[in-house]
Amino acid sequence: MSEALVAAEAAVTGVEPVPAASGARQFWRRLRTQRAALVAAAVVALLLLVAVAAPLLTALEGQDPNSYHPALIDSARGGVPIGPFGGVSADHWLGVEPQTGRDLFARLVHGARVSLGVALAATVVQVAIGVTVGVASALGSRWVDQLLSRVTDIIVAMPLMIMALALLAIVPSSFPRPVLVALVIGLIAWGNIARIVRAQTLTLKGLDHVAAARLSGWGPVRVARRELLPGLAAPVITYAALLVPMNITVEAALSFLGVGVKPPTPSWGQMLTAADVWYQAAPQYLLLPAGALFVTVLALTVLGDGVRTALDPRAASRLRVGTGRGRGKKGQASATAPVPPAVTPTGADKSAPTEQHPTGGTAS
Repeated sequence: MSEALVAAEAAVTGVEPVPAASGARQFWRRLRTQRAALVAAAVVALLLLVAVAAPLLTALEGQDPNSYHPALIDSARGGVPIGPFGGVSADHWLGVEPQTGRDLFARLVHGARVSLGVALAATVVQVAIGVTVGVASALGSRWVDQLLSRVTDIIVAMPLMIMALALLAIVPSSFPRPVLVALVIGLIAWGNIARIVRAQTLTLKGLDHVAAARLSGWGPVRVARRELLPGLAAPVITYAALLVPMNITVEAALSFLGVGVKPPTPSWGQMLTAADVWYQAAPQYLLLPAGALFVTVLALTVLGDGVRTALDPRAASRLRVGTGRGRGKKGQASATAPVPPAVTPTGADKSAPTEQHPTGGTAS
């Protein structure tokens, strides 16, 4: 409603209009009602802080992720770290690796940087390609739509892990491996988001303001940028939030299989590979990267589900109903609840009751 219409309505009714909450305000308000999502958001923020500040944290510990410490390894026992709990000490907060003596804390936080960076970069590539293909398919001509739809079907039908294994195996090792892994994941896993964007764009294309923009002579790029992208933000953000944990898992699996991030660059999947033969002698060597992966994927998944609920008004209304917001306490009737009328039995005299004498007779 325009400002002139709002002012005219206020002059007629005498009631000042209440400004509607912005989309961002509504999003944060709905997200704050979900405690699990807030806890997950705090965990994700902490993980991102650790990943960004990894060089500072390792400098504070005084260690480097790729420095060897052979003096901390018991060669007589097959390379097991010297000391309790895998060599935990004031200099090595989480112990050291078997055989190499590299600091586990330094490799864990630098591995977080690599794993999260690869997952986020792959998500950006997937969103960029998926949104472009989806919008172009919905706004293009019939043959463009059919061509892009068939390409999208092929991408969706591709087995992600098999294609990634094949592509990563044939690329020369001189190519930066984290960048390559992010590109491979992004280039072969954008099909689902393209389908979502195409369906949403077809819905938005029929709205009056989009039709008016097209009739006024705007080109497809301007229509998409000015009229469609704001309406596509919610589904794109929702799906992107769910893509990040999936990409972290894929990167860890590829590194575990030996075709992802290569040594000496630390990665959680690579740490799992190296710990495969040491989990009995030094269990923390396996539990640390596995626990980090579990917590990260769980937090990102819960946060993504919370973002989906906060961006979907129907899901948010169901959440309010399910939590009982706006209702009184259990077992207490509302003070303003209407009193049900008395029901008169069928056939009874509906006239005013006759005054009775205390002895049972009718008063004269």
